[in-house]
Amino acid sequence: MAKVYDHILESVRAIRDRIAAAQPGFAPEIGVVLGSGLGPIANRIENPVVIPYTDIPNFHGTSVEGHAGKMILGKFHGVPSVFLQGRFHVYEGYDMSDVVFPTRTICAMGIKTLLLTNASGGINTRYRPGDIMIIEDHINLMGDNPLKGPNLTQLGPRFPDMTEAYSAECVRILESTADELGIAVQKGVYAGVLGPTYETPAEVRMLRTLGGDAVGMSTVPEAIAANHLGVRVAGLACITNLAAGLSPRKLTHAEVVENVKLSVESLDQILEKAVPKLKYGKK
Repeated sequence: MAKVYDHILESVRAIRDRIAAAQPGFAPEIGVVLGSGLGPIANRIENPVVIPYTDIPNFHGTSVEGHAGKMILGKFHGVPSVFLQGRFHVYEGYDMSDVVFPTRTICAMGIKTLLLTNASGGINTRYRPGDIMIIEDHINLMGDNPLKGPNLTQLGPRFPDMTEAYSAECVRILESTADELGIAVQKGVYAGVLGPTYETPAEVRMLRTLGGDAVGMSTVPEAIAANHLGVRVAGLACITNLAAGLSPRKLTHAEVVENVKLSVESLDQILEKAVPKLKYGKK
């Protein structure tokens, strides 16, 4: 496990060396993970330094449509930021430690807040495609945990508290920002499942009974890893479809990638106003 920490430091050094010539002394204050189809939001970064994941030691390339596999660093509406344009998933065959490695790396670069975004299926019957849900909490149904095994004491405690896995202050900022912009948003609980199959109608009924409002195959590992590191977490789920059994249509990833476009404009507006506020404060 000590090698994991050494690998994180190796990746951070490589990233800093890469950006040093273009932006000396650059230090990101916020990190943003962009989920399926949300990569274009990173186009708003000023004077971006783009690093393919395959150029970063200990990173992997991405294999899922809608995940470009690039790290982009620069100022996002005036805030020094690092964006992960795409993520890794357990269902791709990666270990949890690989899935959260990019999160741990950007946290080690000194960010104060990690904003996680994703494309999700709506479990709550009030939700519709195009809705944005502020994540208030999650349910880990992946059958795994990125902190499993010997604890990396350099990163955090053996038993990190998850009472406020998603910062209440961040939820307040995101909600008030959306209200200022006149954008209707939902708030709810994200259920993280392993995938890669979509859920059965019976599983969706179970998730609703358990208290889930949206379901997806990501986000939970990264939220756990960031909390372990003492970095506060914010989350936004873009509802791309109604979960199985709530719509007569069968689910496809192509539909997810296409429907996420319904949320991009609103999400972009929220991030423009919220990111300068999210960089401040403590977990």
